[in-house]
Amino acid sequence: MSRIAPLDPPYAADVQQHFDRIMRGKPPLLLFRMMAGHPRAWEKFRGGSLLDRGPLSLREREIVIDRTCALNRCEYEWGVHVTAFGAAAGLSETQVHATVRGAADADCWSKPEQAMIAAVDALHAHATLDDAEFAALSAHYDEDQILEIILLCGFYRTVSTLANALALPLEATAARFPQ
Repeated sequence: MSRIAPLDPPYAADVQQHFDRIMRGKPPLLLFRMMAGHPRAWEKFRGGSLLDRGPLSLREREIVIDRTCALNRCEYEWGVHVTAFGAAAGLSETQVHATVRGAADADCWSKPEQAMIAAVDALHAHATLDDAEFAALSAHYDEDQILEIILLCGFYRTVSTLANALALPLEATAARFPQ
């Protein structure tokens, strides 16, 4: 059981509209139901969302999100993303596994993806990029893409912290960390 109780249906009309837009006909995630019970937190949470079509491809975005969640040991959000977006992002089983257990320079990643994953790892470990890490990232990504990578790392660290600190039970249909 979550440390903060989620909303139960029926939901207020405005909350239901948000759920419908985010979930596209599927039942709302426990994380969303919990956040929606607290209007200020829900508004701020939705304001930070980066799931729109930004400067990164779906694949790049999901690699950043999956790696960030894995580094933060957030099986809840990692599993939700792998299940919802992994196949559409073209992530192989080996690559999904590598988001949790692989090195940034694993052979399953392209050179640009390796630079991106190394940046995610550095941002997680140090909350910054040194000159060499920034140069490696800049060799493959433009400024808008680099900002998006940094924003995704920060937002999904926050999401991971929420899910972990509130002890959200794993979604029944979500993937689990590889052993």
